[in-house]
Amino acid sequence: MQPADKFSSGARRFLDKPKNRRAWLFVALLLPILIILIFTSAPKHYLSFRRLTQRAPVRTDKSCPYGTVYVYDLPPMFNQKLLDNCDDIDPGNSYCNPLSNQGLGPKATGLKGIVPKELRPAWYSTNMFALEVIFHKKVSNYKCRTSDPNSASAFYVPVYAGLGALKYLYGNYSAAKRDEQFVQLLQWLTNQPSWKRSKGADHFIVLGRISWDFRRDSDKKWGSSFLLMPPMRQTLRLSIERSPWDRYEVGVPYPTGFHPKSKSDLEKWLKYVRTRDRSTLFTFVGGKRTKIQDDFRSLLLDQCENESRSCKVIDCMATENLCSDGNPAMLGAFLDSTFCLQPRGDSYTRKSTFDCMLAGSIPVFFWKRSIHGQYDWFLRDDPERFSVFIDESQVRNGTSIKKVLEGYGIEEIQMMREKITNLVSRFLYTSYDSDGEIRDAFDIAMEGVLRRFRESRINQE
Repeated sequence: MQPADKFSSGARRFLDKPKNRRAWLFVALLLPILIILIFTSAPKHYLSFRRLTQRAPVRTDKSCPYGTVYVYDLPPMFNQKLLDNCDDIDPGNSYCNPLSNQGLGPKATGLKGIVPKELRPAWYSTNMFALEVIFHKKVSNYKCRTSDPNSASAFYVPVYAGLGALKYLYGNYSAAKRDEQFVQLLQWLTNQPSWKRSKGADHFIVLGRISWDFRRDSDKKWGSSFLLMPPMRQTLRLSIERSPWDRYEVGVPYPTGFHPKSKSDLEKWLKYVRTRDRSTLFTFVGGKRTKIQDDFRSLLLDQCENESRSCKVIDCMATENLCSDGNPAMLGAFLDSTFCLQPRGDSYTRKSTFDCMLAGSIPVFFWKRSIHGQYDWFLRDDPERFSVFIDESQVRNGTSIKKVLEGYGIEEIQMMREKITNLVSRFLYTSYDSDGEIRDAFDIAMEGVLRRFRESRINQE
């Protein structure tokens, strides 16, 4: 007899006895009840773990392949009250006009002869520091926004950090005062259930000022210490200028003044800049920094003035408001020039870089950090394909910018300009009532955030 047959025979003899059959029936009835009791009385930490692992299912539909974003409803002091009290944001200047039209600024004027008539309604005098307001407005109407925090893949904290910090950047304020609003924000945020689940690892903010304004590492230095506060260490930040040493920061484009409503608007503008007759080899928009020793901008202005037939100068220090937001003189200069000079200013990056490229002009950089590793999500390719680099030390040692730029042939210039025009949609922010046909900088930023969080979640499983 085989082993299986022996087992079957023994089982039959066991069940043939009435007493054993009753015992077996009792066990069979009791077992399901025991299973139910075990799982319904499971420890709370077990159920919490199940909720955590099931909290953020990624939507697989075509419109939101990387998941959804939840927008916190912050106490108004961190965003809306700043807009309500726009006269108090900057002690020296009112921000009420620059932040009008929900952050886009006032309609641009003086564009006759510079911008085609049918495209002028898409132009605004957008402030370089308005991104926090613009992003908040756009994410509020985002197709992949969810009102359910338990189903969200990402959490957006709509704090207007740059606007809130501005009031305290230039006055004689203590370190504690400069940090006060951010301490209050983090006290509120770290008490939210969604934050507690991940310690901020699936949260992100947008900074309308450069990263360095929030990295004060000692009380006597500039700015706030917001980004160095412990709760912020693994929170993702989208900033108009990122720290190259911080993997939790992503550079996002400065807002330009062009906010098209439709793909047709964009295509008309790109055709206009591609066919523009450019009368000047290069242009420089900026001003001398007389208080800075060996000021590089002064050197550029001197070269431009000595090559007046080849270079157009917009001297921001010579005429008041000449370089203010939306001034048509700057746009006209970029449209007329093949190249535009982009030296560093108070920091390595400039809004002028995007204004220049929007006009189809080729940017000339003098510091690698002005472009390399800054806006990779948006500009994609090697910067050498759409820009020129001349090391600032070479210029200081006598290199002629004019001679370097004259060395580029017509075909090279056309290839760079074509590359720039192909990138334009990726660094502009469309109008709030756009038809949705343009995949703009906001769309790319949100997709990048959601994809990054999804990949991080998958890697941890």
